[in-house]
Amino acid sequence: MATKELGSDAVTNGIRVRVSPQFVPESSDPMGGRWNFAYHVTIINEGAEPVKLRRRHWTIVDGDGDRHEVDGEGVIGQQPLLGPGERFEYQSFTPLMTHWGTMEGAFTFERTDHTNFDARVGRFFLVSPEPKRRK
Repeated sequence: MATKELGSDAVTNGIRVRVSPQFVPESSDPMGGRWNFAYHVTIINEGAEPVKLRRRHWTIVDGDGDRHEVDGEGVIGQQPLLGPGERFEYQSFTPLMTHWGTMEGAFTFERTDHTNFDARVGRFFLVSPEPKRRK
């Protein structure tokens, strides 16, 4: 599958979230049962009012069906304020114990009137080449 087919693009309340994942072979150890994946996130405010990113929530599921939830403030230590038409991009990573898995989640944004809403992060796929089988 091409990287574009593995990623996601979702719009909620005028907030577009695009994710492009990538396998990172140089820091992975398939024989040791560890696969590392990077993902590039682009958040675009397509709405009419400024919003501030307050929290993130990720659901990570590996190829064995094991589920891991991640919650926290902001992203990469930041809580960016996005005016109409503005974008914020960042890159992060996640390790898996299987050669494939999925991620999805939400970013919680705060409006100027202090109300919050969640912008969906559509499911994207973390896929490495098929591991070599031991003989």
